[in-house]
Amino acid sequence: MEINPAVGSNDEKTTYAVGTSVRPTEGDATDEGLINASGHRQQLDRNFNLLSICGFAITAGNTWVALGGSIVRMFRIPQCVSCHKKARLLIEALIRTLQSPMVGWLLALASVCQIVGAQTVSMYAAFHPGFVAQQWHVFVSFLAITWVSYAIVLFCNRILPMFESLGGFFTITGVFITIVVCAAMPVVKGVGHASNNFVWRDWVNRTGYSSNGFVFLLGMLNGAYAVGTPDITTHLAEEIPRPSVNIPKAILAQFILGFVTTLLYIISIFYGISDLERVLEQGNRYFPLAEIYRQATGSAGGALGLLILSFLPLFIACVGLYLTASRTFWTLARDNATPFSPIFSRVSVKYRNPANAILLCAVLCSILGCIYVGSKTAFSAFVGSFVVLTTLSYLTAILPHLLTKRENITPGWFWMRGATGFVINGISCIYIAAFIVIFCFPFVLPVDPPTMNYNSLITGGLTLFVAAFWFWRRKEYVGPQQVRLANNEMLAKDAI
Repeated sequence: MEINPAVGSNDEKTTYAVGTSVRPTEGDATDEGLINASGHRQQLDRNFNLLSICGFAITAGNTWVALGGSIVRMFRIPQCVSCHKKARLLIEALIRTLQSPMVGWLLALASVCQIVGAQTVSMYAAFHPGFVAQQWHVFVSFLAITWVSYAIVLFCNRILPMFESLGGFFTITGVFITIVVCAAMPVVKGVGHASNNFVWRDWVNRTGYSSNGFVFLLGMLNGAYAVGTPDITTHLAEEIPRPSVNIPKAILAQFILGFVTTLLYIISIFYGISDLERVLEQGNRYFPLAEIYRQATGSAGGALGLLILSFLPLFIACVGLYLTASRTFWTLARDNATPFSPIFSRVSVKYRNPANAILLCAVLCSILGCIYVGSKTAFSAFVGSFVVLTTLSYLTAILPHLLTKRENITPGWFWMRGATGFVINGISCIYIAAFIVIFCFPFVLPVDPPTMNYNSLITGGLTLFVAAFWFWRRKEYVGPQQVRLANNEMLAKDAI
């Protein structure tokens, strides 16, 4: 490991641990000596701006489309870098043991690709009543979405910000049109809306649990999945100027727009349902939202139009998730925390991105798709653990920060001062601990292999595997280091 002295006064002995990934090697995208806030040499171009990073946030964290994609579970139940850096600086062993951000993002990627694949099949089935969808149909579409997204992320690095801005436009206009259509068409077709009691008061519990309160909490898994993860933009902190200012703004945009649009969207489609039993039992078994749209619009053509409005931002979300997963794996490889780190930590001179890490994500996602062909239960078990794994990664960042009295992190532009920060962090830890347990309960009773919730098995198995890997590689692990951010001539332009 190379150690470079800090630039500044003699009494401040800040150092920069720049590891193997910072040494100039053949294949690096740049040979500049400037570093970013993680202590690594700045290698990626800062192509994003505030508008494009907000588009990326509300598209890849597309709440209303994700909730629509998982809507059937709601009825049946009732029915960058910064997080990784902070946790490492506080309790390195804990974050290395769980190391769930990368796995969580890969599972999220596979999950969304499967949703888009199922949606394309359902759009075809809408105009072919005799068509019987098979798992391999969804798998073929899954592979097409996977590798087209891979090609866009690899070859179109410079236009990705514009692509994500377009996704933000599709997300906002798509939900607006969907809400208007679902609210107006039942009246136009003479079917009428669902009753207020159906939307706001009726409670259908088919889970087998006697406690409606517990069923409500278990059903919050849909909301957790739809919201996704607020840290999605932080993994692009090295690709946007002034990330300490712009990243929090993007997170705020993601949550405000996500809350408002999803609330209005879910109300409108509930009022458009005329036959709940058909949605649950006779609707397209791969994408029940298609049946909801058919009931709301009264025609297959109307359903197809609304599905296209959700397909476009959801496909761009796949591209964004590829971007996030590949950047996360590249970051870990740069810190020598993955197998074959010298290969996957390289940045392509030609494409100006971590091409090897991008390819690996596409291969791993395709392998997960093969599991779907063999067993939908096994595939659902893997991708269903996305919420648990990513939520645990937040706990490994927040809890050490709280236990160290919030003293080891330099305050940024947005900082909760005094007791407020302690209260919010404490509530967050309690909330995560409680819902991690709840989200591991079976979705229905009695339990059999197809309906079992395997989150606890996958999370526990992954933890043991990564813990063993940590003990094997801990001597080679470098990790990001604390650097002095003020008046530091070694920092790249707009690094903070």
